[in-house]
Amino acid sequence: MPFRIILCCFLLACTAGCATTAPVNKPVEGYFKQGEELYKNKKYEDAIVQWKKAKENSAISPTLNAMADLRIADAQFETKNYIEAGAAYESFTRFHPHNPNAPYALFQLAMCNYNQITGIDRDQTPVINAVTTFENFLKQYPSSEYAPAAREKLVDCVIKQVQYETYVGRFYLRFGKYQASAKRLEECLARYPLAPNLDEALLYLEKAYFLSGDKEKGRLTFNRLQLRFPTSKHLKEAEGYLKKYS
Repeated sequence: MPFRIILCCFLLACTAGCATTAPVNKPVEGYFKQGEELYKNKKYEDAIVQWKKAKENSAISPTLNAMADLRIADAQFETKNYIEAGAAYESFTRFHPHNPNAPYALFQLAMCNYNQITGIDRDQTPVINAVTTFENFLKQYPSSEYAPAAREKLVDCVIKQVQYETYVGRFYLRFGKYQASAKRLEECLARYPLAPNLDEALLYLEKAYFLSGDKEKGRLTFNRLQLRFPTSKHLKEAEGYLKKYS
């Protein structure tokens, strides 16, 4: 069931429950409703304040407390506080693994990692964490409504990982460390065999082999590139290396 539908059902149930219970529960329902209104108006920090007030109420139920935690995480996500939001989503999945919103929270945790990804010349920890979390999500919830988006983001993360490994391979190549470059690029090809952007890695692997004096492996790598990526934009440059060095 979509998260918004679950939330609406929850708030309706909360409202109905407060109409028949002791007055002490009324402030909790008020805090929640006010938090939702503020959230809709993109006043996320104010919404967090209201949900925290709801959590502080001594009469709050475990279910309501869990929902408050999740909504606070959502507001932090919207303000791009991905580290805090990620910690909140992770806490929710740990303490409420059977909650109907657990798949949503785990997907959002993966998105927190994904949204912290920067460039190929920066720390790659967010990419690694995103891949791990998306894979974990798809393993647990392969039929979830969020699964298609998770698969799409996972492919994008793999592309970024290949870009990074190619970047490192090129770095070694630029400074004449041909064997180190070849080793790094071969490991990349082995680790991500189905990645759609391996053609650039093959290009620089070919060059690394030729410059290291291994003409046979250089020619074989060119053949790999030509067979796997016959329309690659890197093929012309690879042909140039083949003519120059073989």
